[in-house]
Amino acid sequence: MRAIEVSRIIQVPDDVELTLDGKKVTVKGAKGILTRDFSYAAINMELQGKSLKIWANWPRKKENALVGTIYSHVNNMITGVRKGYTCKLKIVFSHFPISVKVQDKTVLIENFTGERNPRKAKIIGDAKVKVTSEDVIVQGVNIEDVSQTAANIEQATKVKRKDPRIFLDGIYLYERTEGME
Repeated sequence: MRAIEVSRIIQVPDDVELTLDGKKVTVKGAKGILTRDFSYAAINMELQGKSLKIWANWPRKKENALVGTIYSHVNNMITGVRKGYTCKLKIVFSHFPISVKVQDKTVLIENFTGERNPRKAKIIGDAKVKVTSEDVIVQGVNIEDVSQTAANIEQATKVKRKDPRIFLDGIYLYERTEGME
């Protein structure tokens, strides 16, 4: 038996400004502005003062899931413009010292397992990448951009055609937190 209505309500904090134009959500906060279009979803959205109501009438399984998904996306946008997101990656090597550099919108990983050509990882969106002596720190307001950039860096140092139990060199994610330094 289907439910008559599935709904979720998001309480917008005082230091965040949320605007709704059709199904296009714009969130402004201290760290920046995020905009996302949910026009593909078969759900309804309404801004009532300082709360956003997301609901679906007579939802099937897909619409039921979309209500929760969009609720999570908007919550992540609010957290991003208030605090931001940080991913920390550790540079690990045993014999060949890896050097990591940021160049425009790419991360160059040089001397990985003694390779002559640098490996490249793409920086997505407005994510900021900072390299310290043995850490790579990825920060930004959009959780998807920060996480995908960290994943790109980790995947760029994937060891192929060797035993991964012996060749442990690479750059590995070890901490994911809310807030930027």
